[in-house]
Amino acid sequence: MTKPQLMTACGLAALTFAFAAPAAAQQTPAEPAAQTPTATEQASTTQDETGGVGDIIVTAQGRAQLLSDVPVAVSAVSAEALQLSGATDIRALNQLAPSLLVSSTGSEANGSARIRGIGTVGDNPGLESSVAVFIDGVYRSRSGIGLNELGEIDRIEVLRGPQGTLFGRNASAGIINIVSKQPTFDGINGMAEATYGNYDFWRFQGALNVPLGETLAARVDGVYVKRDGFYNDVANNIDVNNRDRWFVRGQLRFEPTSDFSVRIIGDYTKRDERCCGATYVDRSVNPLVGNLNNPATPLTTGLPSGNNIINVLRDLGQPIGSFTPGYDRTIYSTPGRSFAGETEDKGVSAQIDWDFGGAKLTSITAFRDYRSDQGSDTDYSTIDILYRAADGNSSRRFETFSQELRLQGEAFGGALDWLIGGYYANEDLTVSDNLRFGNQYGRFATCRIISGSALASLYSPTNASCISPAGRAVLNGQVPQVPSPLGAAGPLVVAALDRLNGINDRGTGRDLFEQNSRNYAFFTHNIVHLADTLDLTLGLRYTNERKRLNASFTNDNIACVQNQQALGSFLTNPALAAVAGGIIGLSCQGNSTAEINGATIADERNEDEFTGTAILSWKPIDDLLLYGSYSRGYKAGGFNLDKSALKNPLVPFAALGGPQALTRNLQFDPEIVNAYEVGAKYSTRGFSLAVAGFRQEFKNFQLNTFNGAVFLVATINACKTDLGGGDRDLSATTGACAADDVTYGVVSQGVEIEANLSPVRDINLNLGVTYADTHYRENLVGSASGIPLDPALRVLPGNQLSNAPEIVATGSFSWTPELGSSGLRGLLYVDTRVTDDFNTGSDLFPQKAQDSFVLVNARVGIRGRDELWALEVWAQNLTNTQYAQVAFNSPFQAGATSAPFVDPQFPGGRQIFSQYLAEPRTYGVTLRTRF
Repeated sequence: MTKPQLMTACGLAALTFAFAAPAAAQQTPAEPAAQTPTATEQASTTQDETGGVGDIIVTAQGRAQLLSDVPVAVSAVSAEALQLSGATDIRALNQLAPSLLVSSTGSEANGSARIRGIGTVGDNPGLESSVAVFIDGVYRSRSGIGLNELGEIDRIEVLRGPQGTLFGRNASAGIINIVSKQPTFDGINGMAEATYGNYDFWRFQGALNVPLGETLAARVDGVYVKRDGFYNDVANNIDVNNRDRWFVRGQLRFEPTSDFSVRIIGDYTKRDERCCGATYVDRSVNPLVGNLNNPATPLTTGLPSGNNIINVLRDLGQPIGSFTPGYDRTIYSTPGRSFAGETEDKGVSAQIDWDFGGAKLTSITAFRDYRSDQGSDTDYSTIDILYRAADGNSSRRFETFSQELRLQGEAFGGALDWLIGGYYANEDLTVSDNLRFGNQYGRFATCRIISGSALASLYSPTNASCISPAGRAVLNGQVPQVPSPLGAAGPLVVAALDRLNGINDRGTGRDLFEQNSRNYAFFTHNIVHLADTLDLTLGLRYTNERKRLNASFTNDNIACVQNQQALGSFLTNPALAAVAGGIIGLSCQGNSTAEINGATIADERNEDEFTGTAILSWKPIDDLLLYGSYSRGYKAGGFNLDKSALKNPLVPFAALGGPQALTRNLQFDPEIVNAYEVGAKYSTRGFSLAVAGFRQEFKNFQLNTFNGAVFLVATINACKTDLGGGDRDLSATTGACAADDVTYGVVSQGVEIEANLSPVRDINLNLGVTYADTHYRENLVGSASGIPLDPALRVLPGNQLSNAPEIVATGSFSWTPELGSSGLRGLLYVDTRVTDDFNTGSDLFPQKAQDSFVLVNARVGIRGRDELWALEVWAQNLTNTQYAQVAFNSPFQAGATSAPFVDPQFPGGRQIFSQYLAEPRTYGVTLRTRF
């Protein structure tokens, strides 16, 4: 879709859905007055006599407030809106909140969320989320955990911009606050739901609320889901990206008086699924590079064949059809390799709310235990290059204890609404890895080296080390009349290539990272009523963070160190450098060298930070709120839990001082943001409108990038002086500046509009539009100390961030008309999201670009009185829009062994790319009862 087409689509969406916002539509009735929500209880939403939305109560400022009175950019999505949209996890919020984007990548258990284009890229467990997720007041360590089933939800609040003076854990980009339905005292009630859809999709959900007396009530929610996968793995005759999960949550609510209540929650989730498959990107092949074997002969697919890696994969057995452009979900994994994984997430929390009369105390104590084990065919190809076995040695586990205390009250006759709080968390993170070379790796590596170097004329994929017999004789100096192109080093190179065959099915035995994170914070958030219509909000937070890392490594790859010793001295020889570097690099990258086998490291980092907010808000009339704010946000630094940062594959450990001497390379600095916002909210009967303009400046923006061989973690900043293109070249040594010359490197600025209209009874229309210019500045460096930007990130300067479309529009329409006088109601619901072009890769290579697209969901049904029964037919992604969530460098599948081909249009050179596709069209029928 072109930019004009996108703007037209946005205009049509606006005309179709009129003025609306992703706030609640036709909420469930409010609880009796005795159940008026506190800051941590479920909010209530009433309806006026037109059937439209009345008062929406949220807790975005730690207090129960009308949404229209909150001087913060926040979207409130109600239970009814979630049910209509078919949302069962936070990813479905994309259709309802235009500034939010939630996506999953290599594992659905480790997805990521972005607000205003800002989020944590990838699923490196060492990086915390820029967008924090809270469920019933409890912080979840990584936002991907919110991709689990959630059960029945009362509402979800999406707070945009840095947060920290109200919630237990700070966040630099925003917060997703999920509030589940809690037990009530108004009799036995509940719900049951059964759904069947295509891909043999089954979903069963139920909930039961039971009062156990006048002061005690219990509630149980449960969900079971099973579905076939969207990918067909031909080699293993199995579907991938399937669903097989269940969830249960039990609650007790004890309320002996209206001033005191205790809520205890226990939940358990289990997932046993195969995730996640990937296909090749149709832009993978660079048409500007000739076929090294026969430049005049294209592959039979009709694609340009200028990439020697395509020829190698083909010659070793990769089906030509796997390179076919488009969104065919047929994948070609290695026979015997599996994406099987198992995830368990469990926890318990206790919340106490106690109103002393002069102040209200809230205490939330929680323990969470999350574990995910995931196998993978890590190269996503038929050729057995890399793999992880789902045997317990490729897993991550978070064990987290947290305690939050808040005290809130009034002073000076109500002129001051004050809140003070404290937060403590202790988390043990255990990450194990067993990345192994596959049983074809030796042949693949040697073929890649020979075909992508000056030795391409010797390429012979059917012979040992991919060298033709005649070529082997020449390199070994056995043909006197034909001099070796490598001179006297020829026999050494042949021996090194032969050694690569010895690392098949070798690599990591079990690498173990153990990180303890202890943090505590004190915060305050105060609203000063300067006049009847004028408020000043002041918030301050102090955070102290300490992280300790212990790691141990095992590795049985001996070829790496042998080749380092044999070829290291030849790296300065121009005639041999490319071949020697390729042999050493492919021996070592992706796995530690044999020198790290049995090694251990330990490190610790400490940091503290003050953050805060100041908001001035004014209500010139009852229905209008105007505000301006400044806030400073923070996300902790940490350790890159990828051992590749400990080494340089071209330099032996002995020369680098050993792994312990390099642990500083694992550390990255805290992310800091200064944010400015002005906004207006107008709300009257049947209509509401919210507009916000924002600018956010990020220093030490934490970026995680996979460069095709290893994961890089950089903290992105900019220099005040011109680097003369040093941040855009292929050199890792150019483009530095002094630390006192470093400033923020990422800017997010734009405008958000959300509106809701209920023109007549039973009709609600919603619209949200976000324009976000979220870009890297010019003259970038890779840390606060001003070190040069990694060459793999050379496309970043001046460009829009990945997964950050400039324009997004969402809209929804719901109509629930009465059908006669019997209490029956009809249902017609449609929602849409129109998304501008964006790049899905964190390095912004143009091959990873995603064109603009439109997603539409729809639901039609009939409901009995009080929804005693309901029958609904639904479709998600109704028009079967095909798009990619994330594209990435296909592991080890870069064709050249020397410097990559450089061209403004194709900076990836001979690297080919893979992508995680979004879900196709799904449809089905749902039968529901409420009693």
